[in-house]
Amino acid sequence: MGILLKSVELNGQSVHIYVEGRVIKRIVPAIDGGEEAPFPNAETVIDARRKAVIPGLMNMHTHAAMTLFRGFGDDMPLMPWLEEKIWPNEAKLTDEDVYWGAKLACVEMLHSGTTAFFDMYHKPDATAQAVEEMGLRAVLSEVCFDHFRPELAERSKRHIRRRFDQASGHGERIRYALGPHAIYTVSGELLKWSCDFAGERGLPVHLHLAETEGETQQCRARFGTTPIRYLHRLGVLAPNLVLAHMLYVDGEEIRMLADNGVKVVHNPASNMKLASGYQFRYQEMREAGITVALGTDGCSSSNNLDMIETMKLASLLGKAWMKNPEVLPCNEMLYAATRAGAAVTGLKTGEIAEGYLADLCLIDLNLPVFTPNFNFISNLVFAANGSCVDTVICNGRIVMRDKKVPGEESVMEQTARVAYDLIKRENVLSP
Repeated sequence: MGILLKSVELNGQSVHIYVEGRVIKRIVPAIDGGEEAPFPNAETVIDARRKAVIPGLMNMHTHAAMTLFRGFGDDMPLMPWLEEKIWPNEAKLTDEDVYWGAKLACVEMLHSGTTAFFDMYHKPDATAQAVEEMGLRAVLSEVCFDHFRPELAERSKRHIRRRFDQASGHGERIRYALGPHAIYTVSGELLKWSCDFAGERGLPVHLHLAETEGETQQCRARFGTTPIRYLHRLGVLAPNLVLAHMLYVDGEEIRMLADNGVKVVHNPASNMKLASGYQFRYQEMREAGITVALGTDGCSSSNNLDMIETMKLASLLGKAWMKNPEVLPCNEMLYAATRAGAAVTGLKTGEIAEGYLADLCLIDLNLPVFTPNFNFISNLVFAANGSCVDTVICNGRIVMRDKKVPGEESVMEQTARVAYDLIKRENVLSP
């Protein structure tokens, strides 16, 4: 028993896609797009005429529960925004807050075609519960800070050891990582310990790096070198390291990243909104052989989790600052939002092929933005946004159909209540 996508457009051809269990079982041509599909035992049949199929999109850097702070503290520089608006309110977060914030993020991501995300936030078990219930995939980072205080570093180490000595209790769609926040909030000693621990346990490491000019200047003043060279000196550059932002790097540093198999995530909306910078060296990184994925960052800095919009922003931004219309073409952006994410997570997804995980999105072609449809991927990246997503399948299960996520109204209502309460709440919890 499985799911049949009948007469769906794939790479300009009409095909039938049969999903069985968690995987894509068969893909066969559909003659004239309309004959009876050869899968009479399919439990669910979706008539996908006038729809195209793409792999589920992969958001490789976000802070899901920060949907709670959407529109709160806008139009501020990064560090005042963090210190005055975000960190004081994050100190009040409860598991329930994070659960509802993450659940809303899942609804929003499904509506714009995202089936997997790489998260860095507090209370990851609360996020895991939301992800389990909503049917997505996630890699959840256990965040650590020590603010260069040895006692906080030791406390963080104890917490991480306990955390990973226990079974997670969650299913196969949930994976974990370590998330040392940044080089200005985590000491070199704790950062190196975290990377060593992650290497021993086979975990990814997720780190903000080289996000602002101020961070780079501070790194030079404190450590006598630039952020990437600092990590190289610590000996933590490795294939399991995933670096978010990476705006302030030079050619030699790009070679260091490539030589060590480090992955990078570009977050164009957040970088522009916070005015962190815009000259992300996508082309040079890709030419060096670096895996470059895309992310939205959190809703408090990018305001939405729309990966289709992110593809367009990344492409247009790169073309503009490089003054070259040929760079970052639409096909490359779809690669960055799918197959590159699969490389970051190690999942067999990001492609539509037999044997791959059934993480799929149906795109509604009955929209003005797909008329005419000379080039579907161009229309998807440059003309559309997340509202073109009609149906989402993750791990072989339908999680959104006909643009409707089950229970979404209740999730929005509850999350709004939690968010308003959080901002009014007194800070009575320990940071």
